[in-house]
Amino acid sequence: MHISVIGCGYLGATLAACLADLGHQVIGVDTDPDLVAALHQATTPFHEPGLDELLATNHAGGRLRFTTSHAHAAVFADLHFLCVGTPAYPNSDAADLSYLWAATDSLAPHLTRPCTVIGRSTVPVGTASATATRLARLAPAGDDVELGWSPEFLREGHGVSDTLHPDRIVLGTDSPRVEKALRRVWHTQLTADTPFLVTDLTTAELVKVAANAFLATKVSFINAMAQMCECAGGDVFQLAHALSFDARIGGQGLRPGPGYGGGCLPKDVGAFTTTARETGADLVVGLLERVQHVNARRRTEVVDAAGRICDVVGGARIAVWGAAFKAGTDDIRDSPALDIAERLRARGARVTVFDPRALDRARKAYPELGYADSAEDAVIDADLLVHLTDWPEFTRIDPETIAHRPRSPRLLDARGGLDRQRWKHAGWQVHTIGIGEFEV
Repeated sequence: MHISVIGCGYLGATLAACLADLGHQVIGVDTDPDLVAALHQATTPFHEPGLDELLATNHAGGRLRFTTSHAHAAVFADLHFLCVGTPAYPNSDAADLSYLWAATDSLAPHLTRPCTVIGRSTVPVGTASATATRLARLAPAGDDVELGWSPEFLREGHGVSDTLHPDRIVLGTDSPRVEKALRRVWHTQLTADTPFLVTDLTTAELVKVAANAFLATKVSFINAMAQMCECAGGDVFQLAHALSFDARIGGQGLRPGPGYGGGCLPKDVGAFTTTARETGADLVVGLLERVQHVNARRRTEVVDAAGRICDVVGGARIAVWGAAFKAGTDDIRDSPALDIAERLRARGARVTVFDPRALDRARKAYPELGYADSAEDAVIDADLLVHLTDWPEFTRIDPETIAHRPRSPRLLDARGGLDRQRWKHAGWQVHTIGIGEFEV
């Protein structure tokens, strides 16, 4: 198939490369000429394992190219994916749809023949219908431009595998032509028995935000249980392990820590809460407001725990392992690690951060923090080490070999990913979020 992908950020670039790898002819469109130039060189301004290699292979194979021209995309493709961002407004949780409307308005005037447009972006209820109306009004082909909505379910750090091997494909449409087109796109996946679910437009819009809201609820639940374990003297990691065997619950998402972050869950839960409030779904509003409250409280509790361990945060030297919101990505959007680091700095601590991938982004966003070139250098003269992003690299560090570097070998493991007994045997005073009480 001849396919265009409108918007070549993380979502769009990954989709474009994967569709080309499936054998389609793909053109990616973005208004940022620097991004287009980088993609032509098979490089991305973000870290996603395997993506650069996929871009290079399919660009060399002649199946993938990029442009800033919506007109070229309209001439080239019979199916167009809308993959632009829908961030929250600066002073509101509501989704900013300006990028979606700009992409639609730029593409539609060039659609002169029958074609299919598939929305991939995460949007509030009613957006798909409004997009269809906009396309019909602006496109010369009119009603022959048919719209469907097929949300993505990518996890950062697993974007390539989640695209090529999805756990389900959801399509909102009432058009047989749109359904037929998307079945052609994902022929390989459907042959492998990937579930293909056809719904109305509204349900398709709700699937993504509902999934993220549920995941956020699950994360917040286990973090609430972590607080309970700290108060009662239990172990949240043993608790989560026991819960994971219940088929109704499962283990994914039951990982306690400093709370969820990134560019999806906070934004989508906030936007979903706003939509629920506008539609009068007060039970959803109440539930999600508590989920957000628990998530925000968890960060505060990590900062408070650091204060209890150091006695006084002001003047303390604190090393932070982690800047990305999770391992496997350099994304620092709403990063719990950097938020906590900045809060510690605001209380007077001298904070030094290290992250294997996200240092460049962190330096630009938080120039007032200190940074180290290695995890080992970060702990030099530290009064406390705080583990905030669960990179595998940190678990491979021998605590005994670095025990002489800090002023006080004390660890606050807010991720629970470091071997508690190993660090204790190496001479460190260890405090793990979600285990017992913080008695210093």
